[in-house]
Amino acid sequence: MLQEYQRILVATDGSEGADLALNKAVAIAKRNNAKLFVLHVLDTRAIQATSSSDIHFREALRTLGDRVMEEAKDYATGQGLTEVETILEMGSPKSIIAEDIPKREGIDLIVMGAKGMGAIERFFMGSVSENVIRHAACDVLVVRPDEL
Repeated sequence: MLQEYQRILVATDGSEGADLALNKAVAIAKRNNAKLFVLHVLDTRAIQATSSSDIHFREALRTLGDRVMEEAKDYATGQGLTEVETILEMGSPKSIIAEDIPKREGIDLIVMGAKGMGAIERFFMGSVSENVIRHAACDVLVVRPDEL
């Protein structure tokens, strides 16, 4: 039996991998007549690395996040989707993508790009996609680049 999805979450950071995930999420949403949620998470680790008085850095991150989501929404609506919602969150991408937003919005599919971290970075931080796969209560689709 073919799985039908009604509420799809795509996590984006504006990278090439995220764009591939967006393309796949839009295609799945069109086939299922589903609502698409475009999520961008402002990673608090990046913000904590700056001084608390560096308001310009925080504003720049938020502006970038808004632009990334707006471009993603424009693409999705340009492909014929009528139900597209953008969400900008601040915090840990791992828990926000895997647990917080899916629970709050009733997500039944998470789509995200595979990100090629090195062994050392993966050891210390762990891969966001690996974490989402382990902790999400719904289906997760990790989109890999064609050249792998």
